[in-house]
Amino acid sequence: MATSKFDDFTGKVVVVSGGAHGIGAAEAEACLERGAKVLVGDILDEEGERFAASMTERHGSGRVLYRRLDVRDADAWAAAVAAAEETFGPVSGLVNNAGAPGRPGIEDTTEEQWNLTIDVDLKGTWLGMRACIPSMRKAGGGSIVNTSSTYGMVASGRAAAYHSAKGGVTMLTKAAAAEYAGQGIRVNAVHPGITQTPRSASLAQPWLESLLANTPMGRIATAGEIAAGAIFLLSDAASYVTGASLVIDGGFTAV
Repeated sequence: MATSKFDDFTGKVVVVSGGAHGIGAAEAEACLERGAKVLVGDILDEEGERFAASMTERHGSGRVLYRRLDVRDADAWAAAVAAAEETFGPVSGLVNNAGAPGRPGIEDTTEEQWNLTIDVDLKGTWLGMRACIPSMRKAGGGSIVNTSSTYGMVASGRAAAYHSAKGGVTMLTKAAAAEYAGQGIRVNAVHPGITQTPRSASLAQPWLESLLANTPMGRIATAGEIAAGAIFLLSDAASYVTGASLVIDGGFTAV
């Protein structure tokens, strides 16, 4: 695809967590289309390897690498960054996309459910930044995109753990942006609304219909539409953007 100077990722090395399918896969491919080299991390090894193989076939060899990455594990993050540096060079972009749902309300959420959602969505985002930022210093700077949610901004009366985790990601993003702006590292968040992914396919139909009824655009987003926002924040076109929340929700939070 044709790229502008702001849309050219040649020379960039990007790590995408939760990249085997859905939004993460769309983000990884969008980076590859613009010339980046990409390490895709996930715990879905079969899907991840298959995705990496398809991207190699489409975009050429030596451009994409899959590594198993449980974002709750600091050692797994360290190994992923080491692999990216050894294969491609210092990391200049990070997309913290991996996530876990947490749909029950406060009284119906078990400790196990709470811990899983908080550890994947919030702790995993922190661990990803902590692992990649030293590599970004080597690269001379970088850009981080954390995946929050509309549920990191507004409440639903359910999904207590998910709201807590994604609200935490929103504030963690701002804290990191303030801490690292002077080091040439930008940190922003995307807030997707309801998006067509394997996870959304499992939503109960009444809940999905309710979400769509409260979305002014009246439709579900594509993964590519969310990826487009992440690409903007990763790119040099967003060179003066840090600590921001980019809402991509068809108007859901506007009403």
